[in-house]
Amino acid sequence: MEKTLVIIKPGTIQRGLIGEVITRFEQKGLQVCGVKMIQLTDELLAEHYAHIADKPFFPRVKAAMKATPVIVLCLRGMDAVHVTHILAGATNGREAAVGTIRGDFSMSVQWNIIHTSDSVKTADAELARFFREDEIFDYKQSYLEYIYSEDEII
Repeated sequence: MEKTLVIIKPGTIQRGLIGEVITRFEQKGLQVCGVKMIQLTDELLAEHYAHIADKPFFPRVKAAMKATPVIVLCLRGMDAVHVTHILAGATNGREAAVGTIRGDFSMSVQWNIIHTSDSVKTADAELARFFREDEIFDYKQSYLEYIYSEDEII
């Protein structure tokens, strides 16, 4: 089973949507196997957003991501990266489909509720960036056989 990273962003925390967001993932059948609240630093943001660090809008992104602490989640499940990305919806909340997290709670690109990993390779790197090995837990969900068929459980 795959693991992936989700960052619950400051705007979501300010709006009191933490539980709603986590509930969406759990209701889908994804397992929370790591969760913590952290304050992002300039260094961590420069590493995480290295692909846009030279863009003129990066200071605005950095300021938004440091407005409050964030919550980082490690989610586990079959095709977790893809499923999480679909549940999140389009990056621009105004373009995200109704029923997705961004489609239901966001009107913005800047304040788009969550970050999700976009590939297995990225998820592995991002999880290593935000979690130590001893902060991610492997435990059996008692209801796993009601989420996946017997041949899907690994």
